[in-house]
Amino acid sequence: MKTKAIQLVAALLIGTGTLFAQDIPQNQVPSVVVNNFKKEFPKAVDIEWEMKGEQYNVEFEIGWSKDFEAWFSADGTIIRYTEEISQSELPSDVKSAITKNYPGYSIDDVEKLVSGKEVSYEVELEKGSEDVDVIFSENGSVISFK
Repeated sequence: MKTKAIQLVAALLIGTGTLFAQDIPQNQVPSVVVNNFKKEFPKAVDIEWEMKGEQYNVEFEIGWSKDFEAWFSADGTIIRYTEEISQSELPSDVKSAITKNYPGYSIDDVEKLVSGKEVSYEVELEKGSEDVDVIFSENGSVISFK
């Protein structure tokens, strides 16, 4: 009986993961989505597609292992994308806000978030064993903190 309960829990956990994201080969992605992806990111390599709900999610690289992730609707419209960037690529207003509001913290990871015409920056900050994720607007205002 215990074995069946464990198997049921394992099956539910595995099944739950597939409800939220499922890897799919590019030939199963609608051509309008693939074409718009190629138009938007012509130098993309190491491309991996997933279906997340009603959206097509693609992870890829451009250049020397610069990671990206993009989301497209079924009609090929790009919804948003993230780009891994270096801290030197952060706007000066964001750097100033970090220096002023987070003294003693160092920058660990940085991502540029683009949704339509909105651009923001997710910055992982570290201070000893403490990690915080802060999303900044282009002008350095804090959008969210976790």
